[in-house]
Amino acid sequence: MSPHHRQQPPSTPPPHHQLTNAHKPTSLPELLFTTAISFLCLFSSSCSSAPLSSCPTAKLPFLSLPTNPRRFLRIPVMSLAKPSSPDHGHRHSRHQFATPQCLSDWLKPRLPSDSFAAWGVKPGTKNVHNLWLELAEGETSLLADTTPPIRSLNVVTARILGPNGTVLVESRQELSDGSVRDRCRPLSEKMKPGENPEEAAFRAIREELGSVLMDSGVIRIVPGSYMEKVEERGSVSYPGLPARYVLHSVDVVVEGLPEGEFSTEEAEEYGDSEEKRAADKAVSVKKHYWKWVSADSVES
Repeated sequence: MSPHHRQQPPSTPPPHHQLTNAHKPTSLPELLFTTAISFLCLFSSSCSSAPLSSCPTAKLPFLSLPTNPRRFLRIPVMSLAKPSSPDHGHRHSRHQFATPQCLSDWLKPRLPSDSFAAWGVKPGTKNVHNLWLELAEGETSLLADTTPPIRSLNVVTARILGPNGTVLVESRQELSDGSVRDRCRPLSEKMKPGENPEEAAFRAIREELGSVLMDSGVIRIVPGSYMEKVEERGSVSYPGLPARYVLHSVDVVVEGLPEGEFSTEEAEEYGDSEEKRAADKAVSVKKHYWKWVSADSVES
């Protein structure tokens, strides 16, 4: 046969034609599973030819694929963002103080002696058991890269709106040691870990006003009323310990509240625990006194 008429070998179909009938993943869990299996096979083949001692130890993530692909979707249910951290630029203290005495021993060399001695003694102040409870509950952290350390926390303020342009304020508090502390501010509460301002406002209203609301009160956050600001100032509760507050404010409408001045009492917060024993020695609020004032007289 002439060289010019030499028979050509049959050509191999393009690689992609060979996958024409292959099964294609159709769901997210299946796609992830296929990808994981391919990765494991590739890893195994690369190490099989080398001695066992020469194979690096691979830290493979554990893949847990849910049977229901809807679980991959996270649907936001709250309209407000999670609170920002109040301690940017500072070393966050993760001290675990086993007892209030351990906390006291840590604080004494770091605070002015006359200020620390006033805790729980000067009317209107709290004591080391209060601060230990705040740390144990995750409501407060201590920034330990300064002397004195800084108490850092997120606080929600619920501006409860009343008729004729009024706002509900807490005029004063009656404390467990018999002293009275003037407040003259809207309902405020330290935020719990993981709470957003909306959740914290609902909890604070139930805790501090629940004794007059019972089950009849309807609580509604006013859309678009959220504001945030940061304040650094000395603490009235803990003299000598500066504080950094991230303040989250929302306007709230609460149905079922008395029209005139009134008072409320808080239920016991802790069960039989180390927290309960510390709470027994802490200065607590026994009674809240409330009144309606002009909204113009309340600092935003």
